[in-house]
Amino acid sequence: MDPGKSLNWINVRPGRKIVTNNKQYREKAQMWRYRNPVDVKFGAGVFETLGKVLAGRAYCLVTYDDANGGGVFAELTRRVIALADSPVVMVRNIGPNPDFAGLADSCRTYATAARPVEAIVALGGGSVMDAAKVLAAASGDFDRVRRHLETGTGGESLGRTPIIAVPTTSGTGSEVTSWATVWDTGAMKKYSLARDTLYPEAALVDPLLTTGLPRAVTISTGLDALSHALESIWNVNANPVSGSLAEVAAREVLDALPLLADDLRNEALRTRLARASLFAGLAFSNTRTALAHALSYHLTLHHGVPHGIACSFSLPMVMRAVAGCDPACDAALRRIFGPDLAAGAARLEAFLKKLGISPDATQHGIAARDWAALVDDALAGERGRNFIGRRETLLAEMAA
Repeated sequence: MDPGKSLNWINVRPGRKIVTNNKQYREKAQMWRYRNPVDVKFGAGVFETLGKVLAGRAYCLVTYDDANGGGVFAELTRRVIALADSPVVMVRNIGPNPDFAGLADSCRTYATAARPVEAIVALGGGSVMDAAKVLAAASGDFDRVRRHLETGTGGESLGRTPIIAVPTTSGTGSEVTSWATVWDTGAMKKYSLARDTLYPEAALVDPLLTTGLPRAVTISTGLDALSHALESIWNVNANPVSGSLAEVAAREVLDALPLLADDLRNEALRTRLARASLFAGLAFSNTRTALAHALSYHLTLHHGVPHGIACSFSLPMVMRAVAGCDPACDAALRRIFGPDLAAGAARLEAFLKKLGISPDATQHGIAARDWAALVDDALAGERGRNFIGRRETLLAEMAA
């Protein structure tokens, strides 16, 4: 680097050793920012404030039909209408991984609204909130969003309808992020729709809405929250605020999720997991995810592995690959797992196995011969470039 050249803002973790004589570089490396504009309301019963938050605006309700929602969303829809009157349009064709075809149908339904939509209520898990963000950006015309995703242009023409996010799972954190995952299953590609205008206006996080979740969904979504927390720690964009939130979230998931898996109606444990998911969302809303998520997309696209499982099975091997790479990261992981990081990674493996999740990549459809190529592809992607660990350790893990 030429010491005489001026520098732009640099995202470097506080505490990372920087080998340079450039004083300006060193000073900028200590700069960080944290921003999240979502008005968060948390606690048992906050769902009942939905009418007040909407304040009479004409709204679109985005949620599941009972075929995809486990039989509870018809009743939740009735409660929404009792709280906020009838929506001007409802979009309920939401599947587990919103893709181009389904979202195009959703946008066509949205465009049939009897009156202009002034707000969107997203009632459901991460797929519902992803779909709501697409609808907010598309304003009834999915082709606008598709062109933006495929070309990276036209972002200034996207819509910005306010979103009220009401999560019914504990894991996605999408209620406090500004992006949506969109799948093109025909081309076997994953996109991220990311705009500051897609931060929800408000998030109503009511743990009581999660009490009916089955065990498999509870575990999968809880592991997604754990992945968000840990990946925001071993991340080039980490900062003291995101790190503090992530540590609390990771400790809570590690402690509460196994207990909740055996006591699904426990409201205190549901509250702890909902809070952990929210904190993890607030953490990775500023850092984004890293390598474990980058590895997960192949499994979801090609093998149908649920997202929470796909992004969490690799966490122990990723943790081993990051240990010793960054003092601030190591310190955070020691506060979560204890002073011995190798023992901490083993504890993480045992945690996953107790929940029925194998940390062995071959058990999730990845052939050992394909591991190196998959790791390299993941590291080359946008999320992989956030990772601060060692490729060689990841490859050695699979060869062992």
